[in-house]
Amino acid sequence: MAFEEKRAWIGGVLAVISYGAYVIIVLVRLRDAPVADVAYAGPLIVTIGAGVLASIVAHVAIGFSARDEANQPDERDRDIDRFSKLVSQAFLSASALVALLLAVTDQDRFWIANAIVLGFFLSAMAEMVAKIVAYHRDFQSW
Repeated sequence: MAFEEKRAWIGGVLAVISYGAYVIIVLVRLRDAPVADVAYAGPLIVTIGAGVLASIVAHVAIGFSARDEANQPDERDRDIDRFSKLVSQAFLSASALVALLLAVTDQDRFWIANAIVLGFFLSAMAEMVAKIVAYHRDFQSW
């Protein structure tokens, strides 16, 4: 497995775990309070922070275990990385548009913030999936 593919798996798994934890916390809180009163900011910050910290630790760990491979991405790795980032940008742009529409229609901050967070999550998942699929298929750069 290529080093960059390992990084993609780590990022994807940790994104699912951290976003899943956030969603569960918010859904539990929604049982007891209306949407406008749900305290979502604290869990959002904590789960994102924990996910970023776990990602850093995991990437450092695999970097040490494969030191030679980590520092030598080839042209195919760079093309796959560029392609996967292009794919993820579509999701990020769409979520920004949704958040903008929610803001101009005076929706509650809860919905705006969660549209943005969902966009970040979908963007990360799209990048991970595109990268992993590209490594397992006969990837041709554009």
